[in-house]
Amino acid sequence: MIPDQYVWLVWSSAFLIPWLILYLVFPAHRKAMLWAGIFTMPFGLTEPMFVPEYWSPPSLFDLAVNTGFDIESLIFSFGIGGLGAVLYNVLAGQVPRPMPDTARHHKRHRFHKLILASPFIIFPVLYFLPWNPIYPAITGMFTGAVATIWCRPDLKTKTWLGGLLFVGFYVFFLFGLELTAPGYIERVWNLEALSGISIFNIPLEELLFAFSFGMYWSSVYEHITWKRTTSRSRV
Repeated sequence: MIPDQYVWLVWSSAFLIPWLILYLVFPAHRKAMLWAGIFTMPFGLTEPMFVPEYWSPPSLFDLAVNTGFDIESLIFSFGIGGLGAVLYNVLAGQVPRPMPDTARHHKRHRFHKLILASPFIIFPVLYFLPWNPIYPAITGMFTGAVATIWCRPDLKTKTWLGGLLFVGFYVFFLFGLELTAPGYIERVWNLEALSGISIFNIPLEELLFAFSFGMYWSSVYEHITWKRTTSRSRV
């Protein structure tokens, strides 16, 4: 079994394994993976907002406990960002291609930038309410995903299924976490500050985080770059 001190490092780094596999096997998705991973990575610096309110993971050099920051959060954010952006496309056999210029002039696209920024506007507004910080994070990403569907109806299926796919992917890693470090969730997550609802020993909040993250991040690359997904076989 892995000592608690290194569980967060091993678990966060484990996301880099499928990241690297997809990057090597599917060259058409490399740009999206790199862009999404680099864009997501700085969000690991928000860790002090969640430690210890949401959880208190032992980390390298005890950084999380002493400062709130840790190296593992940057690794984790990079990994899930790149994976979340392409997981649906890989499994559905689709690739992003430029949208026709005429499609950009729909009246809904007047709010293009606002909708993209909505999770990052909503989170700080809701953060100061008397609840655990994981809830404004979930609310912000879910709202951003729903707003994306309104702005880009062509991404509706990708957004919903992207959320479900990422939940399944994330649960697999959480099961691996419990298998290699039994009881880690009970020791590290601040369960008393959460809903108290667990599914197969996984806090409901982790599942909601995975779903909302998968929804928003599955279509964020296409939304920002004005692209749509089409079958690989189409020219």
